[in-house]
Amino acid sequence: MADDEKISSTELMDIIGVSPADNRMGLSTALPWKSNLGGEQAKALFQYQRVLDTIAENYPIFGPFAVLAGLQNTFLKTFILEPIKAQARISTRSGREPNIFRDMNGWVYKNYTRLLYYLCDYFIQDGQFNREKASQISLSGAGKKILKEYVREFSQLEYQYNTIGLTRLNAMKELLKSLLVVITETPLDGEPLPFMRKNADGTDAMSFEAYLAENRLRFECLHRFNAFDLKEYSERATQGVIGCSPYDIVKGSALRHVKLRHYGLPKGVKSNGAVIYISTPLINKPELFDLATGKSVVEGLLQEGYEIYLVDYSNPGPDDVDLGFDFYAKTVHDHNLALIKKKHPRASICVLGYCMGGTIAVAYLARRAEERLARGEKMDVAKIALMASPVKFDDGESGQGPMRGYLRGHYDPYLMEELFGSVNVPPQMIDFGMNDIQPGVHYTILKGFYSRAINPDDIVDAAPFLYWLTHGTKFPARAHREWIQKFFLGNELFEGKFCLPSTNPDLDGKPVNMDALRAGGVEIFDYRGTRDPIAPPGSCVASQMWGMTHSGNISITRSGLNRTIEKNIGHIFVVSRQLLGEYLKAVSSFLKGEPCENVDGASELLPVDADKEKPDASVERTSRRRKEK
Repeated sequence: MADDEKISSTELMDIIGVSPADNRMGLSTALPWKSNLGGEQAKALFQYQRVLDTIAENYPIFGPFAVLAGLQNTFLKTFILEPIKAQARISTRSGREPNIFRDMNGWVYKNYTRLLYYLCDYFIQDGQFNREKASQISLSGAGKKILKEYVREFSQLEYQYNTIGLTRLNAMKELLKSLLVVITETPLDGEPLPFMRKNADGTDAMSFEAYLAENRLRFECLHRFNAFDLKEYSERATQGVIGCSPYDIVKGSALRHVKLRHYGLPKGVKSNGAVIYISTPLINKPELFDLATGKSVVEGLLQEGYEIYLVDYSNPGPDDVDLGFDFYAKTVHDHNLALIKKKHPRASICVLGYCMGGTIAVAYLARRAEERLARGEKMDVAKIALMASPVKFDDGESGQGPMRGYLRGHYDPYLMEELFGSVNVPPQMIDFGMNDIQPGVHYTILKGFYSRAINPDDIVDAAPFLYWLTHGTKFPARAHREWIQKFFLGNELFEGKFCLPSTNPDLDGKPVNMDALRAGGVEIFDYRGTRDPIAPPGSCVASQMWGMTHSGNISITRSGLNRTIEKNIGHIFVVSRQLLGEYLKAVSSFLKGEPCENVDGASELLPVDADKEKPDASVERTSRRRKEK
């Protein structure tokens, strides 16, 4: 190629060829085939070791064969299984990815995004993309050599990747393609342009020149914040601190690693006489409720005059591996509510629960109602507001069938105990499972962030959420096993088999009677999303099954009854200011007993009588009936 002939983006991409970063098979999700294969092999080895243990323990039966099995077992444990266990636990303690293939993928992500930054930086001068320099580099022999060298380095990284399909690296490669198009100012032959705006009919909504201008802006913004890698960017932007509302740890609240936060009323806000107790999931940082100003459930409710208390499970330690839901769904809440009632003896108390936090809170309140009613006392918590909280796990209408199928095929409690029994389950393992619940989620999040990066404010605004998303907490080992076996696979809560301890001998260790919520007069509010794959609408049916349900054909806008609002939202909707505002309006309406019609755009569902037939997923929406009338 002559020096005066511009190199094209297609020529540069051809150097890489087809790699694991491409989704040539058109998969709708990421397929971590090496991780899956390695996991199955590890599971088979540990199962084989158990077989050898059984043979060795029964020496009289198996005779000389048992001796041979014992020798083989010793070799297997010493030279294969112990190193595997040590690697998994050391990685977990240090916060690294315990899966060696995913750990390598993390190294690829980090270096790929750094290489993107360096290539972009080569053309940025005084904060702007230098078109003249890009043109010179694309034309000169020396410049073409530099570009080819960069592309070969990207290629080396891509071929070390251990996953195929709709992956995070796939989104990074689309950004690389866009950068090469911007540098060379040539389109990709036979390929759509990444980040090209589209019309409703699928045609391009902008000219090639407009595309180049918008993408130059995209790279100027990404370069300015060095925001190519979400995790590294969020750590720099937040300095590891998220949350906007000041709080104190309640004195005497500490139980193991669990603490109780108190968010006091802001100056100038008068108390409305009510307390909200927030039950958070065990596997996430609780700052999801208080990400940033304007993106905070806590901030919004404080402005309404509520005193806010929130469970902070923190990161469990070695002493917490044997703690199960008898502790997290009973002891913790008993302890916290006793402290709250002591500080606010005359206040009404409402509970708010998100995801798993709501699931265990509704079970706890049923047991609390049982205990108080047995003592002849009135139930002291009148309302619980649930956000995307699943209570039903079956293979049909709940929508949890695919995840239950995955768990049946891949989950091995013995293997999990052997690998993480003394260090708790790392957040990376939870993230691994999320890929199967939310197909292509890592690609979608990263591609969405890059798409919005033409606005500097959007980059800054995303930092707290990105930090929360990329910095999970460990799942206590025993509680993790119980969550999978009792809730997901056993469906014990919905089927009336879930047991909790009690100070009442007649209730201790017995199944929780969920009908006690109705007997105690507890109102339940479900806020669920049609686009939520983690807690599908069919699994978030607490308000349709228990509490103050009613089978009559009356409007549920009347106070004193459960409410169910279903909207076109996903699982983590509170990161959107608009969706958060809608939720705050809806939950405030419920807590105050106001008509649900005050909530704009709510799709309201009639509760059903829990004593009658269980509801199906096609329960008719009140708003739809109104339109038909």
